Amino acid sequence: MSPAVGDTTQTPESKSTSGFASVFKSLTGSKSSRGPNPQSPAAVAQHPNGAHTLQPAIYGGPPNYEHLYEQLKPERPLASRLSAAESLRLAVQDYPLSGVTSIFKQAKDLIDRTNPREGRTAGFELLTACVQQSTSTDPERLAYFRVLTAPANPEDFHLQLASLVELAKHGKDLAGFHYDTLPLLTSWLRENFAITSAARRQNKATKSKAPLGEETNLSRLFAFIVDVIKFNFNISSGETTGDLIDVILDICVNTPQATDLSACVNLIDAIVTYGDIPNNKLLGCVKVLCSIHCLIDKVQPDAWRSISNLCKSHNGQTTVRILLDILRDPSVAAASGKQAIREIRGALSVLEKLFSKDGQDGYPLVPFTLLIAALENVVAVERVRMKAENDVLRLILSLFNDGGQTIKQNVMEEDWSKMFAVVISCSQRVLETADGHQITSRSGISSLLAKENTSDRILANVTETLNTLILRIEELLTKFSDGDFFQREDCIKFFVAVHPHLPESCAKWVIDHYMEYRYCYPSDLEWKDNTKVILAAFFVDRSQPTHIRLHALHAVTEVWAVIEMMDGHDNVDTIQIFVTSVLDDISDEKDIPVLQEVVAFATTVAEIADEPLFIDIMNALRGSIASDRLQSPLGSPPGSRQGMLTAGRPTSVSNSLVQTASNVVTRGLIKIFMRAMDKSSRKALKAFDEILWIAKSHVCETDARISAMRMLLRLRADWANRIFLTPFIECEGLAASLYRTPASLARKQAADEAAQQHRSTRVEDLGNSRISRSISFGQGQSQNKQPVRTGSAMNRTLQRNHQMWMWPDPSPLPEEPADKASPMLSSVTEMEECEEDQADCIKEDGGPETKTQLLFVAGLTNKTALPVGQYLDAVIGLFQNGCDWEVYSYMLVHLPSQLTNQALFANALSQVKLLRELLCDQIKNSSFQEPPMSSGLRKADVAICLYQVLTMVMGYHQHFNKVDQDEIVRTFLHGVGERTSKCCVHALSICCHELPGSTGKALVTILQKMSQIITQSHVAIHILEFLACLARLPNLYANFREDEYRIVFAICFRYLQYVRDQQVKEGPNRNSLPNARSSIASVEGSRTPADNGLSESNLRPNTSDDLPQYVYALAYHVIIFWFLSLKLADRAGQVSWITKNLVSTDLNGKEKIDEQAQVALDFMQRVAYADVDESSPDPAFNQDTFGEIKKKRWIVGNSLITVQQATRGDWAQITKRQPSGTSCYVIQERFTRPPAHQEQVMTDAMKDGRHSDDNVKLPSHLLLQLTASTPQFGESLRPIPLPEDDFMERVIKQFNRSFTVDGHKVGVIYVGENQTGEVEILSNIQGSSDYTEFLSGLGTLTKLKGARFNTQGLDRQSDSDGEYTFCWRDRVTEIVFHVTTQMPTNLDQDPQCINKKRHIGNDFVNIIFNNSGKEFRFDTFPSDFNYVNIVITPESRESFVASRFRSRAHARNAFYKVHVMSKPGFPEISPAAETKIMSLTALPGFIRLLALNASVFSQVWANREGGEHVSSWRNRLREINRIRDRYGPKHPNSTPTSPPGTSNGASTDARNVRDSLNSLRRSSVANFLSNATETTSQRSSVLSMAETEVGQSPGEESLVDSLDFSRWA
Repeated sequence: MSPAVGDTTQTPESKSTSGFASVFKSLTGSKSSRGPNPQSPAAVAQHPNGAHTLQPAIYGGPPNYEHLYEQLKPERPLASRLSAAESLRLAVQDYPLSGVTSIFKQAKDLIDRTNPREGRTAGFELLTACVQQSTSTDPERLAYFRVLTAPANPEDFHLQLASLVELAKHGKDLAGFHYDTLPLLTSWLRENFAITSAARRQNKATKSKAPLGEETNLSRLFAFIVDVIKFNFNISSGETTGDLIDVILDICVNTPQATDLSACVNLIDAIVTYGDIPNNKLLGCVKVLCSIHCLIDKVQPDAWRSISNLCKSHNGQTTVRILLDILRDPSVAAASGKQAIREIRGALSVLEKLFSKDGQDGYPLVPFTLLIAALENVVAVERVRMKAENDVLRLILSLFNDGGQTIKQNVMEEDWSKMFAVVISCSQRVLETADGHQITSRSGISSLLAKENTSDRILANVTETLNTLILRIEELLTKFSDGDFFQREDCIKFFVAVHPHLPESCAKWVIDHYMEYRYCYPSDLEWKDNTKVILAAFFVDRSQPTHIRLHALHAVTEVWAVIEMMDGHDNVDTIQIFVTSVLDDISDEKDIPVLQEVVAFATTVAEIADEPLFIDIMNALRGSIASDRLQSPLGSPPGSRQGMLTAGRPTSVSNSLVQTASNVVTRGLIKIFMRAMDKSSRKALKAFDEILWIAKSHVCETDARISAMRMLLRLRADWANRIFLTPFIECEGLAASLYRTPASLARKQAADEAAQQHRSTRVEDLGNSRISRSISFGQGQSQNKQPVRTGSAMNRTLQRNHQMWMWPDPSPLPEEPADKASPMLSSVTEMEECEEDQADCIKEDGGPETKTQLLFVAGLTNKTALPVGQYLDAVIGLFQNGCDWEVYSYMLVHLPSQLTNQALFANALSQVKLLRELLCDQIKNSSFQEPPMSSGLRKADVAICLYQVLTMVMGYHQHFNKVDQDEIVRTFLHGVGERTSKCCVHALSICCHELPGSTGKALVTILQKMSQIITQSHVAIHILEFLACLARLPNLYANFREDEYRIVFAICFRYLQYVRDQQVKEGPNRNSLPNARSSIASVEGSRTPADNGLSESNLRPNTSDDLPQYVYALAYHVIIFWFLSLKLADRAGQVSWITKNLVSTDLNGKEKIDEQAQVALDFMQRVAYADVDESSPDPAFNQDTFGEIKKKRWIVGNSLITVQQATRGDWAQITKRQPSGTSCYVIQERFTRPPAHQEQVMTDAMKDGRHSDDNVKLPSHLLLQLTASTPQFGESLRPIPLPEDDFMERVIKQFNRSFTVDGHKVGVIYVGENQTGEVEILSNIQGSSDYTEFLSGLGTLTKLKGARFNTQGLDRQSDSDGEYTFCWRDRVTEIVFHVTTQMPTNLDQDPQCINKKRHIGNDFVNIIFNNSGKEFRFDTFPSDFNYVNIVITPESRESFVASRFRSRAHARNAFYKVHVMSKPGFPEISPAAETKIMSLTALPGFIRLLALNASVFSQVWANREGGEHVSSWRNRLREINRIRDRYGPKHPNSTPTSPPGTSNGASTDARNVRDSLNSLRRSSVANFLSNATETTSQRSSVLSMAETEVGQSPGEESLVDSLDFSRWA
C-alpha cells in the first residue's frame, strides 16, 4: 500500500533506535550486542507527542503514509528503508492503520541475519510494533510467530525475545501458535543458558566486572516462560513439561549463579502452582529443590515456597515419601558423589521444616517412626554421616523446638531411644580424638569452637547444635520433673553418652537421677556398671567443673557408706570397683577440692581395708606426692605453686584453701594415722612412716612438709606412755620472735616503716644540702637524683617471702584429735623396764597394789611402740643438714613444747643425747641455719629458738653425764652478752635448780659475764631475778669469796646508778623515778627506732623501760638477800662498801640517801652481827610481878624507843621499834648495896618509907645512861621525848599494826581431769597426789583461827575460809596462799563458788595446777585484778585415778611444764614466760619464787598510774618521821621533812641527820617489796623517795661515814 498524498516526508536517520526495543536494549546493557543509537531525530520530528506541533489524526495513517510505504520496499536503498521503517513504526504505534500486515511483509527481510545491525534493529522494532496490533487474526499471528522466531543473529536475541513477548502479550495470548510456544521456549532456554555460561567463563577469564547482557536475556526468558505457564499451562503436554523440567534441572545442577537457581525455582513453582509436574519428573524436582533449600541461603525462601506448594498439592504425600526414600538408601548416595550428598542434606533440611508443620495448613504429616528409621540409615554410612551429621542433628533438634509451645504430641508419644542413638552417632566425631579415641576432656570440645578452617568449623557447628539439643532436653526434664515422663531414662542415658558436652546443670541432672533412683546401689542389678558409668563420665573427666566431679564422687561414696554398713567390704571385687575407679589416676589429680574428696574417700576405705588394699592405697597416695613434685614449675622455690593449681580452671566451686596437691595428700595420710591410732597399730605405723618420709624429704612440697610437721610435733605420750595428739602447742613467744604472730608482724612492719621514713628524711636533707652547695658554686644545673639506699631491715620486710604458717594455726590437723590416748600405740617397748618400775612401786609403797593392777591401770599390755627415735633422728638430720626455711622455722618454734613431754621420748634417749650434742655444737660454733634475707630476721633470732630447744633438752639431765651437763651450762653462758642474753639468763635460772653442780662450777664466770652486760636494758629485770633466785640456793655459792660476793652487789649498784643518772637528767623531778622507756634505755646509746622496739626476742614490752621502779626495788631486794647470804662473820666487812654505793652525790656535791637505802641499812644494821628474828615484849613484865612500872617514849634517830621501868627494883623493859623490825629487851640493873656507913640523903624523898633500902628509878634514868653523856651539842643529837597521852597511845597501837615483813597473797587452784569451766574448777575439794606434794613444798600448813599474822583477807575468826592454809615467810617477805581446795565448798548455798572467787579474783597472781589434760585459758577466771597465772602442767597427761597409783619413784622422776601467762599488755617478767620444764623436787621453790616476783611486780604495776606502792618498812619509817616532825624541835631556817610520798621528798638539816644517826646509829630503810593490803599504803608520785641531802662542812664527817655503823660497832 502506497502512502497517502500530502503526507509529510520524513528525513530518515541511519542509526535511529528509538522505541521499546531501544528501551529494552538500554536496560540490558549488552556487551556482545551493540545497541542502537540513542539519538533519533526522526522520532523527535515525527512523533505526534513530541515537542513539535501535534499533527492531526488521519485515519489510515499519516499523510505521507504512501511515500513511507514505498520507501520501505526491499528495492529501496537501505538508508531510505531504515528511515521509512522508523517513521512507520511510529505511525503504527500512533495510528489505527489497517495495513499493518502489508508493512510487516515489506519489513520482515530487514531482520535477516545478513543485514547490518542497524537494519536488523530497525526491522525488529518495526515488526514488534506491528505485532502489537490487536486486530491481527490467528493466521496472521502464526505468520508473525514464524517470522519472529525464525533463526536470527544471536546478537538480536533480546530483540527477538521482546517481539515474541509482545506478540504473546506477555504470555497471556498464544492464539495462533499455542503448541509451538513451550517447545520453542524450552529450546531457547537451553541454548541461551549455554551462551550465558560461555560468556560468564570469558568474563571470569578476563576478570571483567562489566554486566553481561546474556544474563539479562536469560532472566527475561525465565520470566517470560513463567508468564506463559502461568496463563497458558493448559496447552502444555506432559512431554513438553517434562522437557522443560529437564532443562530446568540441568541448569540447576550446572549453574553457579544464585540468580539462575532462583529463576529455576520460580519456574518450577509456577509449574507446581499452575500446572502439574509429571510423575517421572517429581523425584528430580524434589531433589533439586531440597539441595537448593539446604545449600543456597539466598534462594532458600524461594525453594521452600516451591516445596511448600508441592507438599500442599496432591503430590504432598508422594513428596514426603520421596524425601524419606532419599534418606533410606544412603549407600547409593555415597557412591553417586557430591550431588547425592547434597540431596540428602536437602531432604533433611526440608523434612526439618516439614515436620514442624505437624500436618497442619495442608501440609502432609511426617511420621516420627519413619523419619527416625530413615535417619538411622543415613548415619549408618560413615561417608554420608560425616557430611550430613549436623543436618541430622538440626532436624532432631527441630523436633523439640516449637516456638515456646509444648512438644508435638506425635513426638511425645514415641520412643526416643533410637533418636538418641542417631544423635550419638552424629556426635561421634566430636566425641573422639583424631586417633579415634573417645574424648574425655571438655577442653577438646571447647577448642573446636575456636577453629576457623572448614573441617573444624563443621565440627564446631555439630558441637553447637548438639549443645543446643542438650539444653532443650534439659528443659523438658525440668518441665516434667514432677510428672509422668517415660522418656526420662532415655534422656539420662543420652546425657551420659555425650557427657563431655553437658553443661553443669545437665551433669547434675544425671547424677541426681542416679542417686534418686539408686542406680548405683546393690539393689540395682547393674549397679556396678552404673557406678563405673558415673565415675567415667563425670569424675574421671577432669575437664568437668569441680563441683560436678565432687557431686559424682559424692554419689559413689554415698553408696560406699551403705555397702560398708552392709559388710560389703568383705567382697574384694566390690572394694576394687570403688578404690580402683577413684584412686587409679590420683597421681595426675591437681584439682584441689576434688583431690580433697578423693583423699577423704581413701582415708575412709583405709579404715576397713585389709592389708594388701591398705598398701595399695598408701602407694597411690605416695605416688601422688611424687607426681606433684615432678610437675612443679622448674626453678620455682618450694611452696611457690600455691594458687597456681586452680588458676584458669573454670569452676563454680570456691576453693578457700590455697595448697598443693601434696599437702592435700599429706593431710589425708595424717587423717589415716589419727583414725588408725585406736584401731590398727600396723596401719598407724605405715601412715607414720609415710608422714615422716614427707617431713624429711627435700623433694616434697613445702606446705606438705609443714603439714607433716604439724602432726609430728603434736605427738604426745601420757604418763603410761600411750600416744595421743594435742591440738594446741604453747609457743607464742617463740613464734613472735620470728614474726609469726599477727601482732609481732604488725609491730615489725610499723618499726620498719618508721625506720625507712627516718632514713628517707635524712637522705633528703643530705641531698638538699648537696644541692645547695652545688648552686653556690654557680653550676646552675639540676643534679641527678641519686638512688636512696634503704635499710636492710626495711628491704627484708618489704621483700618478705610468703609465710606459710602463723601462730595460732587455725587448723593444724585435718580433724579434731581424740581426747583419749591411743590404746594401740606406745612410746616404749621395754616391758622389763615397766616391770622394774612397778616392782619399785610395790617395794617402796608396800601397799596392796599388785603388778597386775598396775599393768591394768597403765594399759601397757598389747601395745606397739611408735618409732619416736626415727622421728627424732629426722629432726636431728634437718637441724644438721638444713632445710627449707618455712619447715625449719616451724620446727624451731614447736619442738621445745614437744620436748617437755618426756614420756614421748622415753625410748629415744640416745637420740635426745645426740640432739643435745648437736645443739651445743651448733650454738657454740654458730653453724646453724641462717634465716633468709627476705624474712627480716637475724641469726640471733634463730639462736634464741635453739636455746629454748636446749632448755627443754636440759629436762633430760638425769640421763646425761656430768660432762654433758657442764657443756649445757657453758652453752647457755655462751649466749650471755649477745642478743640471746635474756633467754640464756632464763635458762641459767633453771640450771640453778636442775643442774646445781654444773651451775656452781661456772657460777663465778656467769656473774662476771652478767656484770659485763648490765648496760643492756632489756636484760636488767632478768639478771636481777636470776640473782634473787640464786640467793635462795646457798649450796651453789657456798664457797664464794669476798670479791665474788662483791660482783653481785656491783651489778645491783650499777642498776641503781642508772636510775640515779636519769634523775639527774630530769632535773626538777629528780625525786621521781623516770617514766616508761626512759631510764635505762638511755645508756644504750642511739639506735634506730626498729632496733629499740625489737630489743626483746618476742617483741613484748620492755619491762626495764616500762617500769623502772621494779628494777630499782628489785636491785635493793637482791642486795638485802645477798647480804643475808653472807656468813655472819663476813657481813660487817661489806657494810662500808655497800653503804658507800647506796649514798649518791648530786651535781652540787651533796650526798643524799633515799628511803630505800635508809631502810636497807636499817635492816643490815639489825642482822650484821646476829642472825636473830624480831622480839616482842614479855607479857610477864607487869605490875603484879614487878610493882609500879613507869613508861616513857622517845624518838631517837629513826627509832621509836619505849622504856618501861619498875620504879622499885632492878628490872626494866626496853622496846625499840625500827622501820625493819621491833626488838624488846628486859634488863636488870644490879645495884650494889651501899655500905653501912653511907648516909641517907634528903633527895631520896621519893623512896617509900616501907622500902627504905630500895633504889628508886624513873624511865629517863635508863635512857640517859645508854646514850651519849653531856655535853650534847645541837638539839638534833638529843632524844625527842614524846608525851604520855591517849593520842600517843593510839599512834603506837597503829604503828604496831604495821607488819615488819611485806605480805603477798597468791591463789592456788587445782584443775581436775577434763575440767574447763570456772565453777567446776572451783568446786574441787581435793587434788591429785602430786598436787598435794607440791602444796607441801610450797609452804607450811598453818591454822587460820586466831592467827596473829596478816592472813591476806582469810577469815581468822570463824573458819569461813577454811581451817588451814599454806603460808611461807622469810626474814623480809610473807606469802599467804589462797588454796581453793582448802576452802569450804557448798554448792547448794553457793552454786557459783562466789566465796572462793572473791579471794582468787582479787589476787594479782594465781598458781594453776592444771591436771585437766587440756590447754588452760587465761580468761577462765574473769577478773580485773588477775595479772599473772603461773600454770603448772604435768609433762605427761594423766587421769586422777591413775595419779593415785603412781609410786614414789615416779614422783621423784616426775617433771612439770611451767608457763607464766600474763594479762594482755602485761610485760614479760619471768624466766617461765616461755614454757620451762621442772622436776617435782625443785618445783615448789621455783614456783614460789616466780609467784613472789610476779606479786611484787604486779603491786608496782597496779600503781603505775600517778603513784607508787609503799612497802611496810618504808611506811614504818614515814610514821616515825611524822612523829618526829610533830614533836621535834622547830628550826626557823630549816626546811621540815616533807611528808613521805610527795614529789619533793624531804630535806633536813645536816646536823639533824648526822646527830640522829650518832644517837643510835640507825638509818631509815625502804624495802623493795610492797603490801597491797596495808591500810597505810599511800600513792604519791611515780616512785617517791624521801631523800636526805647533806652538804659536808669542813671538819665534819661525811654522810657515808656517819652511816657506816661497822666503823664503831
